[in-house]
Amino acid sequence: MVADPAVLYSPAAQSAAPSREQRSSEKLLAVDNVSLEYRTRERIVRATHQVSFDVYGGDRFVLLGPSGCGKSTLLKAVAGFIEPSAGSIALDGKPVRGPGADRIVVFQEFDQLPPWKTVLQNVAFPLRVARKLGRAEARERALHYLDKVGLAQFAHAYPHTLSGGMKQRVAIARALAMQPRVLLMDEPFAALDALTRRRMQEELLRLWDDARFTLLFVTHSIEEALIVGNRILLLSPHPGRVRAELNSHQYTHESGGHEFQQSVARIHRLLFEETEPAR
Repeated sequence: MVADPAVLYSPAAQSAAPSREQRSSEKLLAVDNVSLEYRTRERIVRATHQVSFDVYGGDRFVLLGPSGCGKSTLLKAVAGFIEPSAGSIALDGKPVRGPGADRIVVFQEFDQLPPWKTVLQNVAFPLRVARKLGRAEARERALHYLDKVGLAQFAHAYPHTLSGGMKQRVAIARALAMQPRVLLMDEPFAALDALTRRRMQEELLRLWDDARFTLLFVTHSIEEALIVGNRILLLSPHPGRVRAELNSHQYTHESGGHEFQQSVARIHRLLFEETEPAR
């Protein structure tokens, strides 16, 4: 049965009813009425307003919205880099008070790898520091995840010799090697060309199918959200408020027909239509 994006919960609801698979998994992340603000020279700007959602184990949960809706700010709050001005964020039932190895971020920028370290050293170093692994164990795990992303043969290369897509694959390997409770990805493929972006999406889904990690993914591409996510939270233009939540597990890169385009059009209307905000 194909889920219709028109079947959504209202912004006043706390979360959409989870699927059978989601009900059988544990709730890892709870974001409850979170408002986020930042200060400029002139004033305090509200980035998000009373946003709530839950992420379950094995979810590929996507935050989707236009530029400036606060989705990346929300991801940084989950990562512990920003404290909410209101509301709460909890992981495994415990309040998020700051960054931790249980939440690893893959950013959009290609240059997130120290250039003086080899690919292998880039993946192994956080394991030794944060996970307290010995040199041999860290090297073995790093090589395992480099093999998973198809870069084992580049283990001794330096970042400046890699393409943008390859650098992102190293960053993903480094994040997965840490075995976080939630993998956070902030528009990681946005700066890639269309062909590389599609390949990276396919590789991410292949990795997820193999390891079933929990993913919180930010994008402003409706098509990417439908393909990468199994659940999507729609955020309104600034300040970000919850517009709707939908299931999208049925879509793949082969879903390019009329039904897929119809879903894209419906989501676009939901994102940008003028509606009364949630109180």
